[in-house]
Amino acid sequence: MLRLTLLGTGAAGGVPLYGCECSACKRATEHPTFERKPCSAMVEWGNGSAKERLLIDAGLMDLHSRFPAETYHGFLLTHFHVDHVQGLFHLRWGTASPIPVWCPPDDQGCADLLKHSGCLNFLPTMTHGEPQNINGLRITPLHMTHSRPTFGYLLEYGVKNIAYLTDTDALPTNTLSFLSELPPLDVLIIDCSFPPDHTGRNHNNINTVTQIYLDLAPKRLIITHLGHDLDAWLMEHGVPEWLEIGRDGMTV
Repeated sequence: MLRLTLLGTGAAGGVPLYGCECSACKRATEHPTFERKPCSAMVEWGNGSAKERLLIDAGLMDLHSRFPAETYHGFLLTHFHVDHVQGLFHLRWGTASPIPVWCPPDDQGCADLLKHSGCLNFLPTMTHGEPQNINGLRITPLHMTHSRPTFGYLLEYGVKNIAYLTDTDALPTNTLSFLSELPPLDVLIIDCSFPPDHTGRNHNNINTVTQIYLDLAPKRLIITHLGHDLDAWLMEHGVPEWLEIGRDGMTV
């Protein structure tokens, strides 16, 4: 069994965005099922009592209560931006056994997380394209295009695979080449923060994701890290048949 749950699917400001009255933010205020918390996920693999669990990123502020000590193996961090690590600032002062945190090599970290890590054991040992085996789960880090050192992750267990690729503005050539050489991915979960033709940096828009879909032809493509402007655009224009909108709590 290989299963990934989207714990949060929002861009840094989340949905509803504070003080915003756009159609997407109004909908999320009135119907909490459309809320978007900080972009993060949980991957589970194995069977029965041997089932394992890793958390991908730590933007949720209730990690300490949602996931009690010893109920997961550790964290995979994509990068050290605040909205992806803020939940660790409280968690680190706990008395749990050391919690492994695999992450990109980034000496800056975030604030004093690396200097005062508490019960967190940061492991900046990942290298692009070189798989690691964590209790039977094959994890291959892949470079992303972002303002800080950032990895996406190809997760493989048995014959199934899921690529979780956020935060990024298009895919670097080495990552696109790596994925193009594989059979079509079972599931590609990809950053998409903006409507078409948005010219911001660090994150994909719909046009960029469309090109990635054409290049890689995954069996399923799900977007995450959505901003409120993209939600509002999708409400007005609809969703292409090849694209699935990620939702908080969605399980693959």
